This record gives sequence, structure tokens and C-alpha cells, in this order.
Amino acid sequence: MRRAILYTSAAVLLAMAAGIGSVAAWLHAQLDAPYYNAPTRETFVEIVRGSNTGQIAHLLVESGILRSRIPFLAYLRFTGGARDIKAGEYRFDGPASPKEIIGRLIRGDVYYRVLTVPEGLTAAETIELIARNGFGTFEGMEPLLRNTDWIRDMDPGAENLEGYLFPETYHFGRKPDPGSIIKTMVEQFRKKFQEIRAELPMPAGWDISRAVILASMIEKEARKADERPLVSSVFHNRLDRRMPLACDATIIYAMKLRGTYNGNIRKSDLSMESPYNSYIHRGLPPGPIANPGADSLRAALNPAETEYLYYVSRNDGTHVFSKTYREHRQAVNKYQRFR
Repeated sequence: MRRAILYTSAAVLLAMAAGIGSVAAWLHAQLDAPYYNAPTRETFVEIVRGSNTGQIAHLLVESGILRSRIPFLAYLRFTGGARDIKAGEYRFDGPASPKEIIGRLIRGDVYYRVLTVPEGLTAAETIELIARNGFGTFEGMEPLLRNTDWIRDMDPGAENLEGYLFPETYHFGRKPDPGSIIKTMVEQFRKKFQEIRAELPMPAGWDISRAVILASMIEKEARKADERPLVSSVFHNRLDRRMPLACDATIIYAMKLRGTYNGNIRKSDLSMESPYNSYIHRGLPPGPIANPGADSLRAALNPAETEYLYYVSRNDGTHVFSKTYREHRQAVNKYQRFR
């Protein structure tokens, strides 16, 4: 009897071991087996922050990304990787194994759409660019440019967000809200300007508004980064002497506001009546004329130490800087005579 019981127990243990081995072999095979059975060529799955592994596995199975929950959950439990899964929207467009999927979730390979906003665009041009890239419509975003609550603490007198949409490469989800896009750009300006202020002191008597206005003019006038402190020095020197800034970019901005700019400035345009006409009005214009980048913001706060009062384009992206009007006229005759 005892011998029979021993034989029976041994048989059961062998069967259990064989069963466990079969399950282990199945799990191992399934973990490396690619699978994709989604109804469309590409599928987006959003992992909500705070989701547990069971909810994530169920969502992936329902979406046709996983064949079975068990290998996915078993591997996470064995490796302890559940706590490292990143929330966000993930894009799947072909077969992938549970191991590969888990790797993506742990790395946080979240799907982003890229938006690159160059320096020097006006606020209107910026939202035109955003709309062309499929992030909403111009008409839907235009009212957002008047939401000055986002910058009230920085510029209490601002009438719009001109100058405060920081130019940079951004990463957004598949369907971002236009308001979140604009606010993100404003918050990026806030962050960058705080970093710059930590490096450079604000000139005596200046505030953020004056710095951004001047930086926007530098951005439009200087294409070369190494010339921006020089252009800034010209503007600072003219302001100190109460001379008109005589900046063509402010004329262009005034014409854009009127819808009359066609790429050219005529001599008669220099006398147009506009608060942005820096040929006939001393001091800075009433607001920024574009969205400046970090280099122009730094240049506005930290101009080169020069005696320059004038500059003229060489028509190759660089400028000739002059201390006297006579030197300036000579440079104008040389480089702008036939324009």
C-alpha cells in the first residue's frame, strides 16, 4: 500500500512538473511572439496616469495589440517593471511581442507630434504656422492671442501675447487643445526668461516689457547671433541719447498690422503715422514686434559696449556699424546705393 501511494505521489509530482514546464515554455514562447490584430493600420492606445497593470493589459488586448494578458502580466510581475510604466498615448502600427511592448511602455516611447516655431515670427504668423501643421485653425486660435491673463504678472500692460510665444521645437500629443499649445509657448517663455535673468541683471529702470520689445527688434534686425549684442548696443546708445531708433522692422510691423506690407518699404512709409514708427517717435514702440529667441533676449539685457549709433546691411546677413553719421552715409552709399 505504501509503495502504491509513493508511486502515485511521484506520478502526480511528475505530472505537475511537466505541467509547470509546459506553462513556462508557453509563457517564454508567447513573450517573444509578435502579434498585431488591430482593425486599422495604426492604432493609438492611451495609458492613463494611475492605471494598474490589469487595466493596461485589458486595454492592449481589446485594441488588438496583445494576444493574451497572461504573458504580459507575468513578465511585469517577474521583472518588477510595473512601477516604471509611463503614462501617455502610444502608437502601434505592426506586430510586436509582449516584451517589446513592455519595453516601450517602460521607456515612455509616447507618441508626439513635433512643432518647430522659428525665431522672429509675429504672433499672427505663429498661429498661422501652428494651423498649417494641423494643430487647430487660425480663427480658433486668434482670440487666444488676447488672453493676457497668462502674462499679467510679467507684463501688466500687455494687450496681447506678441513677444511671449517662445520660439522652439515642441512635442505635443496627437490631438492637443489649441489653448494648451499657446499656453505651453507662454510658459516656455517664462522659463527661458527666468533662466536668462539668473545670468544677466535687468538694466536699471527696465522691466520685462521693455526687454522683450527691444529683443523683438534685435531679432528682426540681426540674422547673425554674434551681431545681436552690437545691434543692441546701437539701440541702447540711441535710447540714452534720446534719438529715434529708426528701425525698419518697426515700420514693417506697422504695415503688417494695416495689411499693406508687400515685402518692400518705400521712402514714404518712413513717415507713416503709427505708434510703431520708430523713425518719427522716440523711445521703444508700444509693444513687441515679433517673438524673440534666447539670444536676442540676452542681447537686449547685455549689449556690447560700443559707441555705435548706426548700422546698415551688407545684403548678406551682416551689417556695417558706424559711430558717426558721416561714416554711416559712406556705408549706405556703398551697400544700399542701388537698392
